[in-house]
Amino acid sequence: MTNPRADRVRDVAKLAQRSARQRRGLFLAEGPQAVREALRLDARRREAPAAESGVEQRPLVAEVYASAACLERYPELDDLATATGALRLATDEVLAAMADTVNPQGIVAVCRYLDVSLDDVLARSPRLVAVLCRVQDPGNAGTILRAADAAGADAVVLTEGSVDVYNPKAVRSTAGSLFHVPVVTGTDAGGLVARLRDAGLGVLAADGYGAVDLDTLQDESAGRRLGTEANAAPQASRNAPSSYALEAPTVWLFGNEAQGLSDEELALADARVAVPVYGEAESLNVGTAATVCLYASARAQRLGVGANG
Repeated sequence: MTNPRADRVRDVAKLAQRSARQRRGLFLAEGPQAVREALRLDARRREAPAAESGVEQRPLVAEVYASAACLERYPELDDLATATGALRLATDEVLAAMADTVNPQGIVAVCRYLDVSLDDVLARSPRLVAVLCRVQDPGNAGTILRAADAAGADAVVLTEGSVDVYNPKAVRSTAGSLFHVPVVTGTDAGGLVARLRDAGLGVLAADGYGAVDLDTLQDESAGRRLGTEANAAPQASRNAPSSYALEAPTVWLFGNEAQGLSDEELALADARVAVPVYGEAESLNVGTAATVCLYASARAQRLGVGANG
């Protein structure tokens, strides 16, 4: 493809708009990392046997546009994209017209929506779930999804009022993790938490004013693992012992960038947990706080004694 004003090019470029994405059920993955992970997932879907219903999964990747230079630089991408039967060579000018970035990286994939239902998540007996409550910045949403992936979380949920996870900036911010972690979108926080609690998960709210310190939870978890008393934890934990076991199956609630969690959202939690700040920073960005909290749970679950589940 050589004409940046072609109808097909304009159709792809329109996927930067939420209305076009929702109407068509398609979104853009840009750059070698994101496209590689999309293509790898697409290949697994194509190779997987039909589901129990006998219906094969629909291919994830609908179209791939790439420059010859990019495919030469990344032979694996060439092989994966060619296998889809949807690869088209395009000039840099065409890719620039399609992409949302100022400096496109030579490859763009048009992908089908891949969010799942809460029923799908619950069927897998999750132990660690991140819930984004009205998180509106695409960079923050992408960062939390990427952190959840790295921490081995079982799912990420975006409640009503959160950013569209298929926003091009959000997709880029996940660095490919969007294609690794099940994502549930558009849920009501109250109903969601009720169902997760019924499935045996406890609920923690990340809150800078929380009565429980994350250090306390970590120290108590270590104390149980080592067979020592919780009150023997280091003095760095400034709060009284909590009643929540960090190693238990857990849902973390993360709030809006400017407003945090609402009173209604905080009321859903078993405990409000503050990430300690040792320096002079007023607070942590929600993406950073989420990373710390998710890793704390992941480590406790992998090393713990399975308290409360």
